[in-house]
Amino acid sequence: MKEKMWDARFSKKVDARVNDFNSSIRFDYRMYRCDIDGSVAHATMLGECGIISPAEADKIVAGLKQIKADLESGTLAFDPEAEDIHMFVEEVLTQRIGETGKRLHTARSRNDQVALDIRMYLRDRIRDIQKRVLSLLGVIAHKAEENTETVMPGYTHLQRAQPVTFAHYLLAYAQMLERDFARLEGAYARTNVMPLGSGALAATTYPIDRQRTAQLLGFDGVTENSIDGVSDRDFVLELASALSILMMHMSRFAEEIILWCSSEFRFIELDDAYATGSSIMPQKKNPDVAELVRGKTGRVYGDLTTLLTMMKGLPLAYNKDMQEDKEAIFDALDNTEISLEVFTAMLDTLTVRRDAMRAAASRGFINATDCADYLVKKGMPFRDAYKVSGRLVAHCIAEETTLEELPLEVYRRYSPLFEVDVYEAIDLAACVAGRNAYGGPAPASVRHQLDLLNDYLASHA
Repeated sequence: MKEKMWDARFSKKVDARVNDFNSSIRFDYRMYRCDIDGSVAHATMLGECGIISPAEADKIVAGLKQIKADLESGTLAFDPEAEDIHMFVEEVLTQRIGETGKRLHTARSRNDQVALDIRMYLRDRIRDIQKRVLSLLGVIAHKAEENTETVMPGYTHLQRAQPVTFAHYLLAYAQMLERDFARLEGAYARTNVMPLGSGALAATTYPIDRQRTAQLLGFDGVTENSIDGVSDRDFVLELASALSILMMHMSRFAEEIILWCSSEFRFIELDDAYATGSSIMPQKKNPDVAELVRGKTGRVYGDLTTLLTMMKGLPLAYNKDMQEDKEAIFDALDNTEISLEVFTAMLDTLTVRRDAMRAAASRGFINATDCADYLVKKGMPFRDAYKVSGRLVAHCIAEETTLEELPLEVYRRYSPLFEVDVYEAIDLAACVAGRNAYGGPAPASVRHQLDLLNDYLASHA
């Protein structure tokens, strides 16, 4: 077993099982670029401040950059026996440049180094997720543009409720995703604060320049309290929460797609490249992509719960429990990113069955409210009009007909206010067009929503 950096205090070697249990290299290796870039900035600052000599700083920086290049080219492999990525990089550096490599860790602790690396890694991944959210919004905008006149039933309680358009339906999800983007932006801002210089918990006696290191690494500022700097993982929790809400929105969308492509709905047809078959039933075309998004949502929720539970009982400052933050947040990021990527492609390639949507809208009496509103406009109080419309629906159900097919003389049995213009009032296209209140499903309103979405996408291009 290789010697540990911290072995000097101990009288015996750590048990091999403890070494394996303690090691994090198998998952934190993915932060190697962040670790090396952070160390380059730290060494540069140490040299500028005269804490180490400029020649030593230059030697360390050159060594670190070569390690990074060798890792990226495959010339250098990660050591599975290393304790973590931080120790691995430092050990390789010292092997390559000798005693000077040991000066790199001056004025820092692994505690603030770990906090730095995870912040740098997460801010990059947040930007990646945001790009994928924008890609999904772009597909929604395109699909909505094609379906501003596609009438479909809107639902409450999964029962047909009132007529809308498919564009209006899609743009509801656009609103959710814009909020998701904003949550990720807020998470980014609170992640992009530099903790290096906090030390183990009580800063350092060396005359470091934290603002200079932050500047070199592109941080917006530095943490204000050294204890908080090493023990805070709010930014990890906040990101996991934002990802959970984002996945919840995608899961709701996925559930609708699963319903819509069923034989009972037939509102959409998935492209063959984004569906699977059955091992026993040759006729099947299963919406596995949407189902997996729905399933992975629970996994991301689990990651958030893991993080909250891990942090809830920890005293200040750093505790080894906090090593568990990485696997959970990495898993949440990985599953959210792949879900966004595949879901976006699935949505982009599906076929909208406009006739089936219109046929479904023609059934279910989703124009019953418009029938009541017609009477209100003729002077009847809404509550009375509501009852008349309800009785007409009951009559239609008993006669197996629709409001559109009901003869005018039948209408007039229920109220003398009905005239021939009732048919225009309950026409589905007219019902949709009449809902022109701000944010409503009328084509003019949807056009405005689409313009806002396209402006939003342009502003984030």
